[in-house]
Amino acid sequence: MVYLLGVVLFALAILISVSLHEAGHMLTAKGFGMKVTRYFVGFGPTLWSFKRGETEYGVKGIPLGGFCKIVGMTPQDDDVDPADEPRAMWRYPVWKRTIVMSAGSITHFALALGALWVMAVSVGLPNPKFPTTEEGFKAEPAVIALAPCVVVENAARACQAGDPASPAAQAQLKDGDRVTAVDGKPISTWGEMLDVVRATKPGPATVEYVRDGQPGTATVDLAAVQRPPLGDPKGATSAVSALGVALAPSTPRIVQYGPVGAVKATGDFTGQMAVGTVHALQRIPQKVPALWTAITGGERDADTPISVVGASRLGGEAVANNAWFVFFMLFVNLNFFIGVFNLLPLLPLDGGHIAIAWFERARSWVYARIGRPDPGRVDYLKLMPITYAVILIGGAFTLLTVTADVVNPITLFSR
Repeated sequence: MVYLLGVVLFALAILISVSLHEAGHMLTAKGFGMKVTRYFVGFGPTLWSFKRGETEYGVKGIPLGGFCKIVGMTPQDDDVDPADEPRAMWRYPVWKRTIVMSAGSITHFALALGALWVMAVSVGLPNPKFPTTEEGFKAEPAVIALAPCVVVENAARACQAGDPASPAAQAQLKDGDRVTAVDGKPISTWGEMLDVVRATKPGPATVEYVRDGQPGTATVDLAAVQRPPLGDPKGATSAVSALGVALAPSTPRIVQYGPVGAVKATGDFTGQMAVGTVHALQRIPQKVPALWTAITGGERDADTPISVVGASRLGGEAVANNAWFVFFMLFVNLNFFIGVFNLLPLLPLDGGHIAIAWFERARSWVYARIGRPDPGRVDYLKLMPITYAVILIGGAFTLLTVTADVVNPITLFSR
């Protein structure tokens, strides 16, 4: 029940975001004097509506988005009343049209930034200094977290009956101990500890450590395991020793900020998201085969794109596991991704309309400089084949992600 409530809650958050996106278009258009005739939440049959001034507001039966109708978005619009011609959107200066068309994405960015600031002062944001690479983790102090067992073969799996117990646990080492030496060899980082332990013969070994500021010594019985060379996970395995511990990074994963410090932290994290979003967009074509594999029965790659359906399911999992940090990060990332995606210079996206407006402006400027007559507006009708192609590709990709999220969803928590 909590899971379903979380799914509905996240889907509602997405619907509100999209509705505010359209409200951004409407309010800026009205602010410049353009005529807006309709603003609706949802699609399909009208459930309820009212008219205030020259705009009809309402709710439709299919809650999958929203729309607003601005009169005369392009010169080819044939439904403009002659009395409304002076207020047609395409007649306004390019900078005003740019603001109106980008207002939707700006709304998504504002929602993401606002949510990030609230997170920064309440639950915290990911620490930019937390290691994210193998080299970064190896440079961390050798603070240990006990593993329940040792997996002898080279396999990433949970402990099973018959697996030997962790040598560190048997020697009464504890979570949070910082290893300083193994068999007299000094250690200052996690990478050094791995090197020393693997180079030590299986069997009894002396481990020096610091616990709560006090030094200590323990004798452990190092286990013999099969592992590839460090830094080469696909290399040939060989017999090495293992202590039966994992790294407990000393650098905190999450950092909480005050109201002022949260402003800078939000800005820094937004920069990281911008880079990550661009990379994610670039990788989408590479992920299509993995999506198809997931649909046809293969394992679902956790790095494959997800649809609104998948995001809502993950939001439900987050609520069911009381992981509100994950819930809000999903909300932030989705809004930021939609904001960036919608600015791509492709019709029918808002970025396509912006690109055409500035192309017209630049072309008029060039023609004026070379003494040729203004070529006028771009004929949107000639661009319809490209627009239809974008819609077709986008629809096919959406269908692919929705199908994958239904038949083989990504799961963050075990339920």
